[in-house]
Amino acid sequence: MSQPWTAPLATSPVTGEHQVPGSKSITNRAFILAALANSPSILHAPLVSRDTQLMEDALSAMGVRFTHEGADIHVQPGKLHGATVDCGLAGTVMRFVPPVAALADGPVRVDGDKQAYNRPMSTTLDALRSLGVDVKGDSLPFTVSANGVPEGGKVTIDASGSSQFVSGLLLSGARFSQGIQLTHEGGQLPSMPHVEMTVGMLRQAGVRVDSDGTTWTVHPGPIAGREWFIEPDLSNATPFLAAAAVTGGRLTIKNWPANTTQPGDAIRHILLDMGVMVTQEHNSVTAEGNPAGRLQGIERNMGDIGELTPTVAALCALAETPSRLTGIAHLRGHETDRLQALAANINALGGRVTELDDGLVIEPAELHGGNWPCYADHRMATAGAILGLKVPDIQIEDISTTSKTLPGFARMWETMLHPDQQDLHG
Repeated sequence: MSQPWTAPLATSPVTGEHQVPGSKSITNRAFILAALANSPSILHAPLVSRDTQLMEDALSAMGVRFTHEGADIHVQPGKLHGATVDCGLAGTVMRFVPPVAALADGPVRVDGDKQAYNRPMSTTLDALRSLGVDVKGDSLPFTVSANGVPEGGKVTIDASGSSQFVSGLLLSGARFSQGIQLTHEGGQLPSMPHVEMTVGMLRQAGVRVDSDGTTWTVHPGPIAGREWFIEPDLSNATPFLAAAAVTGGRLTIKNWPANTTQPGDAIRHILLDMGVMVTQEHNSVTAEGNPAGRLQGIERNMGDIGELTPTVAALCALAETPSRLTGIAHLRGHETDRLQALAANINALGGRVTELDDGLVIEPAELHGGNWPCYADHRMATAGAILGLKVPDIQIEDISTTSKTLPGFARMWETMLHPDQQDLHG
C-alpha cells in the first residue's frame, strides 16, 4: 500500500476545463462484443486502467488478439480456448467473462483478488448451469467448462444484487445456439441505465434484442465487428464537477455526450437540486457553485445511479440541510460495503451519518481532518478527495486504488487546483 495522501485543501474556487478518459463500462462491453464478433473491431480512445487491462488480459488469454495503435485498440477475434483468468476486483470482468468462457474450447478458471472472493457470483454461475454449462464453484475462484456451444434458452434470475448479472448474460447471448431469454424476478433491479447501455450496444453490433423491462430476449446470430467510439466516463467526471460545487468555482467537462445511457449523466440534475448552476452546451457540461460553496441536502432514490453514491454522499456531508439517499442496498456487495464504509469514514471525521437498510441519512455536522480508509475502492478514494477540498488534513490511505478506473487521479486533482503549475488534461 502506498503512503497516505493528504487530500489537497482548496484555497480558492476551482475553475477551468477538464477532460476525463473513456468510460470503463462502455470499454469493457465493447471488448466483449469485439471478442465475440465475426470480424475485427476498433475501439477509439478506450479507457486504459486496471479494470480494462484485466478484461483485455482475460480475453487475450482465451485467444483474442489486441493491438494498441496510439489511442486506439484493434481487436481480432479468434477461436476461444481454455485459460486461467485474473479478474482482480473488477465486477465487469467477473460477471461478463464467465458467459464468454462458456463458448471456449476448454475449461476457463477464473480467479481474482482475495477481497473479490466475497463478491456475489452465484447468480451468474447458477444461470450458466441452467443453460447447460458445467461450472465448478459458487464464488471466486471457479471454473467454467462447456462441451460445444451452449444451447441457451430461457433462464430466470434474481439480479437485485447487481445489474451486471443481466448485462453479462446478454452480451454473450447471441452466440448461444438458441440465444437467451432472460427474466429478472426479485427485488428492484439496480442501475437500469447500465442494462440499457448493454442492450443499446448489442443493437449497434447488429444483434436483435427484445425487452420489456424485466425480460430480455437476445436472438441467436452473428455479432458484427465495428468501430466503437468510447464516450468519456461521466461517473469519473462527477468528482471534478463536485469540486466546483463545494469551492464556489466554475468547471467545464469537455466532450460530454448530448445523449447517453451512462448513469453519470444524472449528476447534472443532482447538482441542480443541491443549489449548483449546471449548464449543458454542445459537447460540454459546466457546474458553477455559489460563491460560498453552499449546498442544500437532497432526498433521492439512487437505485439507478448507485455508483454516484460516494460522490453524492461527500457533497451531502458538506451540505447545510439533511439528506436521505435510498434504493442502494446493492452497494453493500461492491468492492466494499460502500454504505457501511461511507458512514464509518464520514462519522470518523465528525459527521452524522446513519445507515439504513438501503441507504444513508446524512445530517449537517462540522467535519475535521483524519484518516480516510479506501478499502481498495476507487470511489471511496475520490469521495475523500472531495471532502478534503473543504476539510483540512484528510489522509487518504491508498489513493492509488483510483487506477482501477482513473489512472493518474491524484495528479489530475492537484493540477485542477493549481492549473498554473502544469497543463490540465486527462
